[in-house]
Amino acid sequence: MSYYKHHIFFCLNQRDKGEDSCAQHAAQAGFDRCKSRIKAERLAGPGGVRVNKAGCLDRCAGGPVAVVYPDETWYTFVDEQDIDEIVESHLKRGEVVERLLLPPNVGR
Repeated sequence: MSYYKHHIFFCLNQRDKGEDSCAQHAAQAGFDRCKSRIKAERLAGPGGVRVNKAGCLDRCAGGPVAVVYPDETWYTFVDEQDIDEIVESHLKRGEVVERLLLPPNVGR
């Protein structure tokens, strides 16, 4: 059994010289929303969910980007409602949010 049931990483990388990056697409707001929802739902901690900041996940073209492990599920998101749906569907019930999946061929 894993220490956490789900571990979600949010890319918060900011690139130099104006290059496109997740930080330019409200990644911090998504991270903050997810973290507060997980705490409010009492899902945080061992056996539950861990929400972490990450540096570049090298999938900038799809940003902002988050990835859920151990499921290896990559998401993109636009607003708080998308984050709420990831929390409710995937992190609480284990159901992938198909409409927010990052296509596998999207890279940097």
